[in-house]
Amino acid sequence: MIEAVASLNALIDRTGPVSGALAAGPLAGAFAPAAAAAPAGPAFGDVMAQVAAGMRDSLRAGEAAAISGIQGKASAQQVVEAVMSAEQSLQTAIAIRDKVVAAYLEISRMAI
Repeated sequence: MIEAVASLNALIDRTGPVSGALAAGPLAGAFAPAAAAAPAGPAFGDVMAQVAAGMRDSLRAGEAAAISGIQGKASAQQVVEAVMSAEQSLQTAIAIRDKVVAAYLEISRMAI
């Protein structure tokens, strides 16, 4: 479960900023004014990497709390809170994945 979230982080690192045909193609100058007007903020890939890292940490904490509960080192309340937090993080990751897949499918159906 943790490895799946970590692979999302690795994918974001590989894709990086827009490059290739879009950056050097015939429409390269068409989007320059909009990019100049946009406020300087964190890149989308950086934000997604931070979200993936937070989800990974939440899942690890949930698993660690569950193991501590089995060993008798944590109370049932602590285990339930950690597992519920991990479950919420996992559901968020699944929702983000579903939105990304839906957006990709919509873009792939566009006529060129």
